[in-house]
Amino acid sequence: MGTCCHLHLVGPLGFSLEEKQLKRAGLDYWPKLEWTYYENLAEWQEKTKNESRIFYLSKKGEHSLYDLESQPGDWFVFGKETKGLPEDLRVANKDRVFKLPFPGEVRSFNLANSVAMVLGEGLRQLSLASK
Repeated sequence: MGTCCHLHLVGPLGFSLEEKQLKRAGLDYWPKLEWTYYENLAEWQEKTKNESRIFYLSKKGEHSLYDLESQPGDWFVFGKETKGLPEDLRVANKDRVFKLPFPGEVRSFNLANSVAMVLGEGLRQLSLASK
């Protein structure tokens, strides 16, 4: 796809991958998107190789995303729009939980904006945004 990234979706999802709206949201790039679906977190964790390069995003993180030095192959894990990451996952990986600094009075950025910001920062650091 345009960002050279692979999307990993971990179930259960709050939406169907068969929905007409989902494919419509993907517009002309949906057929070009590289993605993998996992039934659950355990299945996804079996497939990940370098746990030290998996980073979790949460408004409850202690570290700023902007303190992270991205590397090719990094994984960024986001929670559900409504609940965020499960607490046990955050606690077990607290040294790799990052937040997007948020100066406003509302709770946080929405999921789509958060993903875009994290991806943009990673591309900027790796100088891939201009290629």
